[in-house]
Amino acid sequence: MPAIVLVGAQWGDEGKGKATDLLGGDVDYVVRYQGGNNAGHTVVIGDKSYALHLLPSGILSPDVVPVIGNGVVIDPAVLLQEIDGLTARGIDCGKLLISANAHLIMPHHRALDKVTERYLGKARIGTTGRGIGPAYGDKFARMGIRVQDLFDPGILTQKVELALREKNQVLTKVYNRRPIAVAPIVEEYVAYAERLKPYVADTGLILNRALDEGKVVLLEGAQGTLLDVDHGTYPFVTSSSPTAGGACAGSGVGPTKVTRVIGILKAYTTRVGSGPFPTELLDDMGEYLRTTGGEYGVTTGRNRRCGWFDAVIARYASRVNGITDFFLTKLDVLSGLDRVPVCVAYDIDGVRHEEMPVSQTEFHHAKPVLEYFPGWEEDITSAKTFEDLPPNAQAYVRALEGMSGARISAIGVGPGRDQTLSLHPLV
Repeated sequence: MPAIVLVGAQWGDEGKGKATDLLGGDVDYVVRYQGGNNAGHTVVIGDKSYALHLLPSGILSPDVVPVIGNGVVIDPAVLLQEIDGLTARGIDCGKLLISANAHLIMPHHRALDKVTERYLGKARIGTTGRGIGPAYGDKFARMGIRVQDLFDPGILTQKVELALREKNQVLTKVYNRRPIAVAPIVEEYVAYAERLKPYVADTGLILNRALDEGKVVLLEGAQGTLLDVDHGTYPFVTSSSPTAGGACAGSGVGPTKVTRVIGILKAYTTRVGSGPFPTELLDDMGEYLRTTGGEYGVTTGRNRRCGWFDAVIARYASRVNGITDFFLTKLDVLSGLDRVPVCVAYDIDGVRHEEMPVSQTEFHHAKPVLEYFPGWEEDITSAKTFEDLPPNAQAYVRALEGMSGARISAIGVGPGRDQTLSLHPLV
């Protein structure tokens, strides 16, 4: 049976949580494979809304085993708070599995994240200040502290001492901050071990055995393609690989097990944080999309920057991820517009580019080449089939499909579980 990868095809915030929740009845495992509590998914079930940060969206489906993979960086306090919050609302978190190889976010990571971002001033990346970047930095510098280290206080103490030997020099001598003491950190993190121990497992082994037994595994990314550290708008990116290739490294599932890649696209475009954004609207229309679409960060509450649909980015995401199916979300937000612009190419110094430019400099100077499609006045939130959509909405969807490099298999016409139109099976 297949491993299915679910990726954001823009800058994140496309509605991956809704897509995962929709597939919950057809999959056996949902795996979060990268990122930390700098991202969030919102899932609406009936009149209840759930904001998830570290936990996979599958946590809300009783028959699904939710997994936090080795590629995730975990703040234990945040994770336990999230578990407690869902438990208080009647959600059973007992099936949760956490990779013993996942890295931990430590207090010095949070401290360095905040102080370095302030130090950068206008050149800041736009991080959430939650320590994700520094945690990944230590992981690749081979100075990281992993979940398994919580269960050996001696090793944990050694690793914290080693890390703080360097980090305190930076904090005190570069940024004029107070040093961080070893003992309180060790005491705090050892206390997390008892509560986390029931969840910790060899998740890579479990997932591969599940696939061998014919189970369906959904690999769920955080953020989006244009925030990938290799394939995104560097340096205005996250510190991990949200793209489909990152799903294998972050879960321990081999690439030959992946049979489908589902890309999540908004019917327009948003991004959070700094960096280039060719279709960004800095006028009343941008505010209209933000307000109508509820474009505020799940984790940070920050206003999302809004712009028209960018077909260049969609094609790029299709290529980089090997997308087989698109899930188009928030089509309902565009209802009521006289016409709907779409960016079909970029103008860079008078030259038309229909694919992503090779350099960041060119991308910074890209101006959208817009094509205009007739809008629709009708409320589409109660549509049950594609044919229920107004003709102009159908034409808009088909136009996006033709530009984006893969078929559109599902369409979101509202935030609820039942507000999704299925064009082709996703599992």
